[in-house]
This record gives sequence, C-alpha cells and structure tokens, in this order.
Amino acid sequence: QTVQSQRSVPLPQVPDGSPFQEFFEEFFNKQNRDKDRPRKVQSLGSGFVIDGTEGIIITNNHVIEGADEITANFNDGTKLKAELIGTDEKTDIAVLKVTPESPLPEVNFGDSEQIRVGDWVMAIGNPFGLGGTVTVGIVSARNRDINSGPYDNFIQTDASINRGNSGGPLFDMHGQVVGINTAIISPSGGSIGIGFAVPAKTATRVIAQLREFGETRRGWLGVRIQEVTEEIAESLGMDDAMGALVAGVSDDGPAAAAKIEPGDVILEFDGKPVETMRELPRMVAETAIGKAVDVLVLRKGDKVTLQVTLGRLEEASEESDEDGGKSKDDPADKPAEKEVLGMVLSKLDDDGRSKFDIEVDVEGVLVMEVKPDSAAAEKRVQAGDVIKEVAQQPVATPEDVIAEVEKVKEAGRRSALLLLSNPTGELRFVPVRIED
Repeated sequence: QTVQSQRSVPLPQVPDGSPFQEFFEEFFNKQNRDKDRPRKVQSLGSGFVIDGTEGIIITNNHVIEGADEITANFNDGTKLKAELIGTDEKTDIAVLKVTPESPLPEVNFGDSEQIRVGDWVMAIGNPFGLGGTVTVGIVSARNRDINSGPYDNFIQTDASINRGNSGGPLFDMHGQVVGINTAIISPSGGSIGIGFAVPAKTATRVIAQLREFGETRRGWLGVRIQEVTEEIAESLGMDDAMGALVAGVSDDGPAAAAKIEPGDVILEFDGKPVETMRELPRMVAETAIGKAVDVLVLRKGDKVTLQVTLGRLEEASEESDEDGGKSKDDPADKPAEKEVLGMVLSKLDDDGRSKFDIEVDVEGVLVMEVKPDSAAAEKRVQAGDVIKEVAQQPVATPEDVIAEVEKVKEAGRRSALLLLSNPTGELRFVPVRIED
C-alpha cells in the first residue's frame, strides 16, 4: 500500500541572524521533504485456497483493506499476483483470485454447526511474518458476540492465534475448514488463548455471493429491534424472556407492508424460533431476497402470524429519512404538569417542541423532568423524551399515562412498559419499575 507521510519534525526556533539558522533550515527542510514523499508499506496476513482450478483464495477483509497490490505467497516459494473479487466488511471476509499454471491444492469447508465445545481444532497461519505455522487447541465456546458487527457468531478457540494469523483456516480433526481466524482479545498483542473465527456456515454463504455477484445480497426486514429483558417480558405478560422486541418500523419497508408494528415481539421467523434479539438479524440476512416468510409475533398478549416479503438490505440503507417540518398554533395556556414514576409530564405543545427541538411528527406525552434516584432515572429516561404508549396502549395526556400505570398496578405487574420517542422520533421500549 502507498501511504502519504505527514510532517513530524518541527523547525527549532533560533534567533534571526544566528549562524545556526541557515544550517537548521536546510537540514530540517530536507528531512520534511523526504517525509512528505509517498512511501510503500507492506503487511502480511493469512489465507487459504478453496478452489484450486479457479485459483480462489479466502482471507479477511482487514488483511487486504486499502491495498494497492496483493500477492499470494505459497509454501513452496511461489508468488502470484492476486485480484480482489469482493469483500464484506460486516463479516470481515475477502475473496481473491490468482491465475496458477496448474491447479492448486485446495481445502474444503466443513459443517461448523456440528462442532462442539471441547472439540480439538487446528489453526494454520503466518504469525508475525514467520511463515506457515500450525497451532492446536479446543473450541472454547460457540456463538460468541464480540460487538464487531451485526452478524457476530464467532467460534472461540484457545488455539494460538496471533497477529498475521488473520484470514487463516481453522480445521476440525477431519481436515475440514470450520472457521476463518479473524480476531483475538489480547492486552499484550500476543495470544492469551482467546481467539475468534468466523464459522464456515456464515462464511460459505458470503463467499458464494461474492464469487457470483462481487457483493453481498442480504435480506432486509425493515425493523429496529431491542432485547427482550426479564423486566420487559414481565411487563408484557410473557413467561420467558425471548424473541426480538420491535422498537421501530421503517416506512415503506417489508415489515411495514406486512403490518408489523412497534411493540410486537418477534417469536419466530420463517418457522425458526428467535431465542434472542441478536439471532434475528442473522436469520433475515441469510434469507433470500424476495422470499415470502411467515413471522410469528406476540401482539398485546395474542400470537399473530404475518407474511413478509423480504427486501434487499443494501437498497434499504441508501434510502434517506425525510425531515420533519415545524408545527402549528401556539396554545394560549401552559399545559398542566403531572408526576408519575418519578417523571414530570406535560401535554406536548409547541412550547415543548421548541424547548426540546422535537420533530413535528412525534406525538405523545412530554417528559419535562426526571427526578434523580427515581425508577425512571434508573432506566435513563430523560427530559425531552416523549411517551407514546404505556403497556402498549397509546397515550395523549399525562392523565392517560397515570391511568394506564394504575391499570398495570391493578394487574399485579411490577413494571410499566413505556414506548418512548426521542426528539428526532427514534423509538425504544423501557420497562420502568412501579414504586410502592
């Protein structure tokens, strides 16, 4: 990669007319001219051949990102220039192609779903530029989420993985590739026995799309979701905390067309149970664009099955939100304020919109103040939030909020589930404990 250096050597301050002035100017200007020149840098990573006839090589996106030239160095000393076929930043996968004189030895992907915690695995890579290095260990955990992307589902292993191992294969004991070594956790920069690999199940789908289209084509549902916590589950009358709570629905998206609503809890997608919130994005992404799927939701205590025809994620990400306009007439009187659950509430009027810069299409009850050490403060409710629903019932006045909270109390529930909007209209569900 060719990079542009930055000036880093300041010219010392010397008195005008000093005999050293001319010497320093000549010396440091030459140094800075040299530093300003573009220079080439080189990095090393790992990869493996999955199609020896076509010359297809797999590695990590971060290994080749920003590269001007890519060279594949083989164990026998052969060097071949590699062409970039496609990359996927979300799963950190890159597909390269070389043109060999004869078919290359290749490896095959195995079934990463069959691998168990405790199974032996072997990693091969190029740590610290030493060259081909083999390390062994066991599968420490599966389905790890390390907050590196929306589709995190890593295999964790204690097989030594160091800098330079990125992009190398993780083999099971049958010689099948069950993962692509991608990340480590290390305060020191070296292996401490915590490494992560992209599972073969995830990788094979991405690689197939990159080879065919040069890009990924993922399904898109058009919802913003959040985790169903124990408190949220209790406030919704659910026996178990599972599924994905819909906090928002994209306008003109597949979910909106299927009548999925904020407050719905998605329990099943295409016949598969949604155990946790983070499983749903992977399920949707792995489903074919244009496929009609059944989605089972829990809506106000009832299970409802809706059919959704998935769109394409990349097309959706290019859509822009429309800006809200400004509002109507000023009321003559200041609205009355009420307090409940540690929140001082007011009817949403033009003064409130102006004070907190709330968009015109946001409706509900305005939170004017949150008492310190209250149940609402614990859940980070703040002034300027707008309550749209309490226990999945729409509210328009502070009295409505108080009435719905009383109903929740009478039902014997410990928390009231609030649907809150921030000033820009972004929604979230918050369970607020009902204080005695």
